[in-house]
Amino acid sequence: MIYRLIYPDSYLNRARKFLKKHPEIRGQYQKTLELLELNPHHPSLRLHHLQGRLSPLSSVSINRSYRIVLEIIIQDHDIILVDLGHHDQVYRKD
Repeated sequence: MIYRLIYPDSYLNRARKFLKKHPEIRGQYQKTLELLELNPHHPSLRLHHLQGRLSPLSSVSINRSYRIVLEIIIQDHDIILVDLGHHDQVYRKD
C-alpha cells in the first residue's frame, strides 16, 4: 500500500529553509520521504507518537540528529508533513 504525502505550504517553506541550512542531509531527507510513502512503519524510520502538547502528532527520523514531525491519517492513507528539524527542537505552530 502506498501512502500519500501531503506537503502544506507551511511545511514546504520550512523544508526549503532547513535544506538550505543543511544541504549535507538532502539525500537522507529524500530517502526518508520515499520510505515514508512506501511504509511509514518501516523500522529505520523509528515512527513514534509525540507526547504532551504534541500528542496528536508523530515523528520519523531522518538521521540521529534530525526528524520530520507529521500527522498520519491511516484510514485515508494520508501523511501530512508538519515540520522538520532537530530531535530536541520544539515544533512551533503558525
